[in-house]
Amino acid sequence: MTSKATVQSDPAPILACTISRDVQRFDLLIDDMEQELGEAWGDLNFEDALVFLKQPDSSGMQFVAIAVDSEDESELSKMNDVIKAAKAKKIKVLLIANQVSPSVLHQMLKLGADDFVPYPLPEGALHEAIERLRKPSMVMPEGYDPETGAFTGLTKPKGDRNGVILPVHGMAGGVGASTFAANLAWELCLVPEAEGTGTRVCIIDFDLQFGSIATYLDLPRKEAVLEVLSDTGSIDSDSLIKSMLTFNEKLHVLTAPTDMLPLEMMTPDDIGRILDMAQANFDFVIVDMPSTVVGWTEAVLNRAHVYFALLELDLRSAQNILRFIRALKAEALPHDKVRYVLNRAPKFTDLSAKARVKRMAESLDIDIEVQLPDGGEQVTQSNDHGLPIAENAAKNPLRKELQKLAKSLYDLNKSAEVGRA
Repeated sequence: MTSKATVQSDPAPILACTISRDVQRFDLLIDDMEQELGEAWGDLNFEDALVFLKQPDSSGMQFVAIAVDSEDESELSKMNDVIKAAKAKKIKVLLIANQVSPSVLHQMLKLGADDFVPYPLPEGALHEAIERLRKPSMVMPEGYDPETGAFTGLTKPKGDRNGVILPVHGMAGGVGASTFAANLAWELCLVPEAEGTGTRVCIIDFDLQFGSIATYLDLPRKEAVLEVLSDTGSIDSDSLIKSMLTFNEKLHVLTAPTDMLPLEMMTPDDIGRILDMAQANFDFVIVDMPSTVVGWTEAVLNRAHVYFALLELDLRSAQNILRFIRALKAEALPHDKVRYVLNRAPKFTDLSAKARVKRMAESLDIDIEVQLPDGGEQVTQSNDHGLPIAENAAKNPLRKELQKLAKSLYDLNKSAEVGRA
């Protein structure tokens, strides 16, 4: 029972459908579907499936089984469209995958596929998968966003905090500012976990054009972000929290928008309202800044407790720091809040490079208070996999230094709270 005509003309109710480029390549699937469903199933290719799933006749189906192999990876967009169309009709999606790469399989599961069975099908595997699909759907915890598959509201907006605002600004392109911001935020989440306290941490990506925090944490970009940025006058704690996603149910993230936006669309008042609301709901607010200095940079700097400036041991960083300091002093801005962080710092045994670091600091009249070692290829791999370094390479030297920095920031904030009390 594998023809398209069957799906369209067979008077028997269709309970399921296989969707593939050529179902004959999955002969074991045909046998198992007939054994499980008899004549109550049909087969479609990807194009016809999109048409059929939009018709009223498809509403009565229990599930679709999307069968793919390595040759189908070039048609990923079509497969994703089919999954979205099925989920829109509340039809369960079962993946039958033969030698499909893990990244493609991960993306399809993330879009909403309910279960996965490898091909060739193990004995009884299809039967067990169908039984799982037929069970009542589990009630998801509060804060689950079915559109993105992420938890968005685990933190109740209370407005009862007075958070520490920690912007991160790269003094040149590629110095690792976003990597530093994402990993520092995650390390700040892990410190209170070890301490047994309920510290709340969020990271805000204000690089409206090329923000990569969502990529580094493997999070989708929500349309709600643009709504918040476009109408900050009506923002409140609830709308801010709902526009965020969470990474591993701990770190709240306001990603950059889906599309590139002009940096000038935000005014200092807009930025101020977002930061004030975040500060009222989180203990630590990490802000990933664009490398460009814009009109609202002042609003961030004035609210910052510490303003991290990332640099490398090169001439471009030195020249840009000079320009940055002159600009802050010319506008009488609080340049004393800036803390300089040297990324990819030389090793302890590299005495000549150590001397260059000292000369650079003296010539710029700055203190380089934090020196981060080069984490090597593991850092790039972690970013590409959408994982913090702590999750992908816990013993990496860069991770260890970030862990120490997060602990010191946490301890300083706790001391300040005790002093205020």
